[in-house]
Order: sequence, then C-alpha cells, then structure tokens
Amino acid sequence: MPARGDAQKVRDVGEAGLLELFRPFCDSRVGDDAALLGSTLPDHSVVITTDMLVEGVHFSPQTTAAEDVGWRAAAASLSDLAAMGGKPWGLVVAVGLQPETAVSWIEGVYRGFQECLKTYDTVLVGGDTVRSHCNVISVTALGQVPYNQAIYRHTAKPGDRVLITGAHGLSKAGLEILLQPELGVDLTEQEREMLHRAHQRPCPRLDVIPLLWQYTDRVCGMDSSDGLADAILQICHLSQVGCTIDWANFPLPASVEKVARVAQANPLDWVLYGGEDFELVLCLPDTAAIALQKQLPGSLIIGTITEGEGGINLPQGRAFQHFV
Repeated sequence: MPARGDAQKVRDVGEAGLLELFRPFCDSRVGDDAALLGSTLPDHSVVITTDMLVEGVHFSPQTTAAEDVGWRAAAASLSDLAAMGGKPWGLVVAVGLQPETAVSWIEGVYRGFQECLKTYDTVLVGGDTVRSHCNVISVTALGQVPYNQAIYRHTAKPGDRVLITGAHGLSKAGLEILLQPELGVDLTEQEREMLHRAHQRPCPRLDVIPLLWQYTDRVCGMDSSDGLADAILQICHLSQVGCTIDWANFPLPASVEKVARVAQANPLDWVLYGGEDFELVLCLPDTAAIALQKQLPGSLIIGTITEGEGGINLPQGRAFQHFV
C-alpha cells in the first residue's frame, strides 16, 4: 500500500477509514469482535503481556521514525514473551490518536509493526482505535510456554551464574547521538549506524529460548528493558539472594565509551541504568552458563548469585522512573 501524504489527517478518514487502512497489516482472520486463537497445547501455559508507548515519553519525531515506533512497540512485547520463555501466538494493538495526526504517520507505524512481526514469525490479530489527546500505542502479546520451561524472576539460587545475552548501553548511546549528533564525533559510520539501530530497532531475544533447555532444566531471568541493574536487583529481591558482579571482566562497549566521553558522562551508568537494550539477564547453573556463552555470540557471564538478599555490589545509579 503506497504511503499517503502528510496533508491527510486522521480526522479526514475517521475510524472506518483507519480500520480499512490497518486491514492489510493484520492476519486474514481479523474482522469480528474478537480474535479466536487455537487452544493451548497440552502441558503448556498461556503467556500474556501488555506494553504501552506514549509520544513524548517513549518516542518522538526527533529520534524515532514512524516505522521505528511500530517496530519498537512490537519488539517490547515480544521481549516480554522471551523473558518468560514463551513463543508468540499473535499480538493485539490499540492506538489512541490525535485527530490532526497524519495518516501517513500511523500507516508507517503499522508497516514497522508488521515488519517486526514477520521477522519473529507471528501476526497481528486485532486491536482498537480511539481519539486521544496524545498519540499512544498499547500492545498486548499472547504466547505459550511449556509448564516446565517458564522463566521466572524468583527462582535464582546461590551459586548460579549471571549471564547477559548481549551488550548494554547501546540504546542509551544511540538515543544520545540522535538527540545530539555532535556527541558521535569520535564514532565510525558503522558504529553510528549500529547505535542508531540499537535504539530504534531493538531485537527481542526469542532466539535464545530454544538454546536454553539444551543445557539446563532450570533458568531464572527477565529482560533488561528497564536497565541491566534494575533486572539484577529485581531478580535478587524476588529470589531473596545477593549477587557479586565480576567488575574486572565487565563489558563496556567501545562505542558507548566514545559517546559517553564526549558527553562527559560515566559509560558504566549508561550500561547499568540506560535501559531499552532488550537483552535477557539469566541466572543458571555454572556448567549451563558456560555452555550457553560458548553457543551464543555476544553473551557474557558477568557475576554469581550469592546467599543473602541485599548483598549486591552495584554502584549507585538511577534507572528510568515513569512518575518522577
């Protein structure tokens, strides 16, 4: 479907026009009052998660094109499914739109959304549209996971190794150079593009899930969308354990260090508290962690779970807070 000019606004096409606009992006079964999905497989649980993106809080025209807004909206919910060990069934998206919103913008959002879903082999199965004072996108993702392979935050055990599935701080650095391009003065063009993509097109780590169960029958974890330090703290609090981070071998990506240096910021703060990297933070037995690290490029064992809640050697920092 060709993109429309910015002159056509949401108020011009109305809800019926929007529904026709969205139809090509949806699964062919969409059209009734609700979506019907196949019943869960034997010995499986249904996984449901919801995420909301608000313009001016989670995205802006300065940093995120419409297609990237759609991709990020889908990726955030798919990442939550991955964090639970789930496989996606389908997604539902509700959008609140200002009447003066360009139709070409919301069409771009759906293109990006669909592109992400195709990449991860799932579909859009329904949704809703309403008038709003600001543009809002709310996504509900549905999936399934075998009973004995669900990943929880409360099951870490002393002696487990803490493994991250990829680098952190990239999204934060990408956001900073999108807001202030001069901060990327020391970057190569390849590094600049990589950081832009890390922020605008995060990759939910659904690819990790099939690998996990080759090496272990017990995994604790969550995703790091609210920051690496936040994930470690949440796991330790809910599991009532501590954690010792191996700072001697802790990864600080070179591109993040370059941008932080120009910004006169601490790159470790960006790695620990920057957020929106959408990697997985996993706690699993030592032998399994070592085997997974060998099989998963970019992954790294960064610490060990210890006895006693509260014993966590993280530097002070502040993650993103919604209401401050």
